[in-house]
Amino acid sequence: MAQKTILVADDDASIRSLLKQLLTDEGFSVLEASTGAEVVEKVKESSPELVIMDIRMPELDGIEALSRLKGGSPQTAVLIMTAFGSSNLAIRAMELGAFDYITKPFELDKISLTVKRVLEYQDLTQEVEVLRDEISSLVQTERIVGNSPAMQEVYKTIGKVAKADATVLITGESGTGKELVAEALHYNSNRRSGPMVKVSCAALPETLLEAELFGHEKGSFTGAMTQRRGRFEMADKGTIFLDEIAEMTVSTQTKLLRVLQDRKIERIGSNLPIKVDIRIVCATNKDLQKQVEQNKFRDDLYYRLNVINVHMPPLRERKEDVPSLVEHFLAKHRYSATAQPAAISEEALRRLMEYDFPGNVRELENIVERAVVLSRGQIITSRELPFGDHDGGEGAEDGTEEPAGDRSFFKKSVAQFEKDLIMKALRDANGNRSKAAEMLGIYRRLLYAKIKEYGLEGYPPKGR
Repeated sequence: MAQKTILVADDDASIRSLLKQLLTDEGFSVLEASTGAEVVEKVKESSPELVIMDIRMPELDGIEALSRLKGGSPQTAVLIMTAFGSSNLAIRAMELGAFDYITKPFELDKISLTVKRVLEYQDLTQEVEVLRDEISSLVQTERIVGNSPAMQEVYKTIGKVAKADATVLITGESGTGKELVAEALHYNSNRRSGPMVKVSCAALPETLLEAELFGHEKGSFTGAMTQRRGRFEMADKGTIFLDEIAEMTVSTQTKLLRVLQDRKIERIGSNLPIKVDIRIVCATNKDLQKQVEQNKFRDDLYYRLNVINVHMPPLRERKEDVPSLVEHFLAKHRYSATAQPAAISEEALRRLMEYDFPGNVRELENIVERAVVLSRGQIITSRELPFGDHDGGEGAEDGTEEPAGDRSFFKKSVAQFEKDLIMKALRDANGNRSKAAEMLGIYRRLLYAKIKEYGLEGYPPKGR
């Protein structure tokens, strides 16, 4: 752990010397200051974790110094020393953000305990901030899986543009995960505390889509019984995600263009403009350039939307991501709420790697979920795959039928050989299952499932 720095500020040199000796013995790096102005300057230079400061100092008193510190260095904790614990100055110091105050004359043990309490609290606060950021990101990024070069480019682009307010156009085939990219952009942006509103432009007819996007006034059309806010208004201070943007009619495209230009909308039945503070993210599975050439999409809107382009590659172009995606979906789709994730055989995984997935990641997820159900959450074989070998299974090299007795003998022999191999690996790895799986060249989950199948949970026995 990095050594923490504490700044001791007092115009009395003897107090500074006493505190420096105490805190140095506790393992801290200690800086000194004799005036309030010096405190402000040293905090800017060194960013100490804690300032212990007298409330009365020359040039700049502790109150003014505290005010400047909290304005420019809010992460630095401040302990105030005062001979007047009940005075208005001490109260004012707490209002300005001092962590606590210490009354003079003070006890050294109390100083030590208070300093440790402040720094522990500071560490916990920072951990909470980190966790909050991670949780916020996990809302969407936990489902974006893949480390292929193509996906690395997607991650880089998201990282570069997430905090900007530029309009983003996400392109790619159906099922590639365009909505997940939109979520990643929002939850990694400065707007993440605001709403993320999603609209499928293909799900509604033109009249309903306009009312959904822009809202309407009471009586503006048949059935408009009350005033209603549109999705653009609901997304204020946040992000609106317009999926399947190519399905918009030219009329709605024209209205969207005005929103992009002015950041203002008008409800249906009203001429009153309403300002909206939003970021617009769109997605399409069509080639918008061709749509423009065919006069199906406005060219000026296309250029407005295509400020930043993020292209999601089809799964067939990033086959190296299939194993990690399978593992992710096995963990997501368990046979029951309390069940362990299912395992998958090498043969079944090979079949998946050979498949082209016209439905992309969405199709792979559906295949895995179906296979988990069919295998009852145990080991998924090629029999559970929709394009698997349902006649001979994984044990048959051709379509010939074997006598039942021979097939039974063969399976028992293979099972015994497999069990012996696992036992040997566990012995050689001294019971370390991760190491044993690595030695066998199989996934840990498959090894765990086999250990359970063969009753090897306590193997090898301790002491052997």
